[in-house]
Amino acid sequence: MRDFDVIVIGGGASGLMCAATAGYRGKSVLVIEHTRKIGRKILMSGGGRCNFTNIHNSPANFLSENPHFCKSALKRYPATQFIELVERHGIEFHEKTLGQLFCNESSKEILQLLLTECEWAGVELVSETRVEKIAAEANGFHLLTSGGEMRCDSLVIATGGLSIPNGGATAFAFDVARQFGLKVLDTRAALVPFTLQPADLEYIKPLSGIAHPVSVSCNGTRFEESMLFTHRGLSGPAILQISSYWNPGDSIEIDLFPDLNLEEWLKSQRDQRPKAELKTVLSGVMSKRVVQTLCDHWKFDGTLAELSNKRLAQIAEQFHHWQLKPSGMEGYRTAEVTLGGIDTDELSSKTMEAKKQPGLFFIGECVDVTGHLGGHNFQWAWASGVAAGQAV
Repeated sequence: MRDFDVIVIGGGASGLMCAATAGYRGKSVLVIEHTRKIGRKILMSGGGRCNFTNIHNSPANFLSENPHFCKSALKRYPATQFIELVERHGIEFHEKTLGQLFCNESSKEILQLLLTECEWAGVELVSETRVEKIAAEANGFHLLTSGGEMRCDSLVIATGGLSIPNGGATAFAFDVARQFGLKVLDTRAALVPFTLQPADLEYIKPLSGIAHPVSVSCNGTRFEESMLFTHRGLSGPAILQISSYWNPGDSIEIDLFPDLNLEEWLKSQRDQRPKAELKTVLSGVMSKRVVQTLCDHWKFDGTLAELSNKRLAQIAEQFHHWQLKPSGMEGYRTAEVTLGGIDTDELSSKTMEAKKQPGLFFIGECVDVTGHLGGHNFQWAWASGVAAGQAV
């Protein structure tokens, strides 16, 4: 039987952050990871460059049944503090767009930062170890694992959600929450590409690989970023963002020219180039293939001189308010995060401790706090990890 002050189950972003924080407070800490590689999802993130936080991070960047829950942790460990930690480790980084911070070199640098912090804090790490049974005791928890029996005063669950199962995702956190009587809200994939109805996919599929700046709206929420046509449907930052607000059966509205009054622009072009073809003119502000495909599908054709003010208004209306009804989403296989999870009413917003089970903590993605794309989910991992690490 091995005895620790704190055992953290899950060697990802929130778990490592929590472990280092607790270790620096003089606690004996063990991190248990069930896969072979610690921090695998960190390495996969940001196209291998790790979008580790966002300088504009705020509670407004999160979805939750209780939008106030994340405020305490984010206020006590803001993005500026993680940026300072990155700078102390000599990691060079850059802002890409909209406040998103990426490593100049590799995601490995962020993982190494966390591993170094854990080493300095005296944290012990074990991988390829399964937790088979958890039992509460009078003053802590007894764990039966594939590496033997263990005991701890405080137990932190940091095993994430269901997204990217080939990265090691499981329902472990939700199973433990239910074991101890905590409510788990319905979960679904979020920050995930859309699949399209066969009729829509038929004409859109040839555009696979082309990106275009758009504004996309659904259920009163709007995002303006890039959209990517794929062989299954639609992806890209704007689509991933809006997927968190979409429900099956909903339509999305796409503005293909969010920064241009297309009707007025087409009228001015008609004055200057009356003999020019509509498709030729539009190809100056959009991919020629996209123009050709959409104009053919919507039956827009002719020279500008042949198009009346009414027809130009109809054309502009279609490009600014393209209505599509996705058939679904690609699911957890490609989702960046899990929406829903452990009900925040079951946890302390200050410490992440379960109200019904003293000494049991849940942090990171398994909690019903889901960030927008762009480094916000990492910031929740850091902040919730620190909150628990300071309390265990």
